[in-house]
Amino acid sequence: MQTQFRMTGQAARVGTLQQNRVLRNTYLLLAVSMLPTVAGAVLGVNMGFSLFAGSPMVSFLLFLGIAFGFMWGIRRARNSGLGVALLLGFTFFMGLMLSGILRAALGFSNGPALIATAAGGTGAIFFTLAGIATVTKRDFSFMGKFLFIGLVVILLAMLANLFFQIPALALTVSAMAVLIFSGYILFDISRIVNGGETNYIMATLAVYLDIYNLFVHLLNLLMILSGRRD
Repeated sequence: MQTQFRMTGQAARVGTLQQNRVLRNTYLLLAVSMLPTVAGAVLGVNMGFSLFAGSPMVSFLLFLGIAFGFMWGIRRARNSGLGVALLLGFTFFMGLMLSGILRAALGFSNGPALIATAAGGTGAIFFTLAGIATVTKRDFSFMGKFLFIGLVVILLAMLANLFFQIPALALTVSAMAVLIFSGYILFDISRIVNGGETNYIMATLAVYLDIYNLFVHLLNLLMILSGRRD
């Protein structure tokens, strides 16, 4: 009986060490992934890059094709260095895609302040929710189905607004998205802490997308509510 207890305790310690290692590596790779994102955003702003210059539907499908192509490759190579390289390439591409909303924000007289506020708000939300998930070790997996349904609704509403360009719908979508992706931060960090995700490359991809989308929609909210053109 004592031997069984010792083996159970040892297995628990090994599991905890592995989860801590995955979480540590995830945070490290997440920090590194911000470098190509910033580089892509700066390059995109300076070049006037825009994937959505043509037909909204074609551009949207092209974006989805490239993004899902990267994510498919990352998943396939998640246990090798190629997975890291693909992840960094993906974050550079997402930085290019970020340049459109950054140029829109910089069109306001208080644009730099809006961007800084969105970045600061994103950081504050992330560190608060990641801290809750890490310290409490509560299992937030029950949120998964609700979050997925919310994500599908947001994607459909965004697609519709590409054609209708309704300001009230854009405001509603961004407000919902801030809540949904904040929930995803809790969900994804909880999965790492509780052993639901054991691959740090895939964990980084999930958390990166949470942070990226949270920033985009927070910035969009700020532009709609407090952007000034004087």
